[in-house]
Amino acid sequence: MREKEHDFLCVVSDAFRVFARRSSIMLGSAWAFAGAVLVILVWLLTGPTFHFSDTWQLIINTATTVITFLMVFLIQNTQNRDAKAVHLKLDEPIRAIKDARNELVDLEDLSDEELQKLEAQFRRMRQRAENDDGSPSRHVDAAESAGITR
Repeated sequence: MREKEHDFLCVVSDAFRVFARRSSIMLGSAWAFAGAVLVILVWLLTGPTFHFSDTWQLIINTATTVITFLMVFLIQNTQNRDAKAVHLKLDEPIRAIKDARNELVDLEDLSDEELQKLEAQFRRMRQRAENDDGSPSRHVDAAESAGITR
């Protein structure tokens, strides 16, 4: 029974992913924008016919509210997927380079405090490089990296 629920959730998740991806491609196009402008123009032109009634206004207000509400989920889904893909692409070179600082992998999982400490480390590294011979250093003092925990 539990496996069937899991399969169903996977199917729904995959279907939403495909729908969100295709929708974002279509709705982010110039044609979609032109269509939205056309709908607004038609709504404006029909205003005098309906005497700019409350119902006439309610139609556009309701339609735009519903569309905006649904678009939030589509946009968030595609942004989450894109951000995850970018993180993974950036993690790959860190893992592949022998002398790279592996604690930089999965930075998105660090707390805000840990990210601020890491940012301060990079700021100090940059200042040292500017004050030294001008060549940037990739290395961090052991005392500096001790503040970052996993």
